[in-house]
Amino acid sequence: MSYEISEPELDPAFVFDFQTYDDLDEGQRWSTWLSVEPLCRGPQPRPDWVVTSQAAVDTDLGILKTGKEADAFLLERAVPGSDALGESVVLVAKRYRSTEHRTFHRAATYTEGRSVKRSRDERALKRKSTWGKIVAAGEWAVSEWDALKRCWELGLPVPYPVQIDGTEILMEWITHDGETAPRLAQTRPGPELLASYYDQLRDALAVMVQHGIVHGDLSPYNILAAGGRLVIIDLPQIVDLVGNPTGMDFLLRDCTNVCTWFTARGLEVDPGELFAELMAHAF
Repeated sequence: MSYEISEPELDPAFVFDFQTYDDLDEGQRWSTWLSVEPLCRGPQPRPDWVVTSQAAVDTDLGILKTGKEADAFLLERAVPGSDALGESVVLVAKRYRSTEHRTFHRAATYTEGRSVKRSRDERALKRKSTWGKIVAAGEWAVSEWDALKRCWELGLPVPYPVQIDGTEILMEWITHDGETAPRLAQTRPGPELLASYYDQLRDALAVMVQHGIVHGDLSPYNILAAGGRLVIIDLPQIVDLVGNPTGMDFLLRDCTNVCTWFTARGLEVDPGELFAELMAHAF
């Protein structure tokens, strides 16, 4: 007597589709989100557009802006074949130069009072050696990362910091009408919007000084105008208002830079009055 044994039907719950990917193209890499330490990822709660999937691929889309210390690129982080929220986003990748820090000589003014953990690194920084330039690039990246996180958590208008990996910071891409938001210096707002911009900036500076923060290099060229909203960028040189001996000088310079622009556009503002108002908030 023979028995025919039938194979049991497979439970559909254990069936899934999968797709294999070929080798990545030039300018692509697997997402580095999970390869960095948790403290190197953006603060909670994270925006729902942040892509955290292991299946995501990072694709360089081209350079956005060149600078003296770093270059900014557009980078798409996406799960191939998906454009769903949380699976596809375009970010700004700010990459500090690791071997050629062109404004290295300015570091001492901004970083006075900061400490470097390793004595070897501190000596290299003082000698301005090749290794010192590499250390400096890392220090600037970490400084901007810390500043972005702190400002974001204070509710200030800055790009959301997604992650830091070595000398590369990934952050929110600030847009207007689907394009990179223009710098404030490139705009010609009408009287009502101009006044709104000034109020936004004054309020942001007030919050910063209340927490002992000074931008240190604020100007219409590192403020973005996303429609009716201003966003402050470029924060690596952030200084301590009290801890840095020149903190108040930096604050006065920031006030002068922005007030000069607003005055030229027809808004009557005075840098001395703004400085005095901010100092009242600080103490």
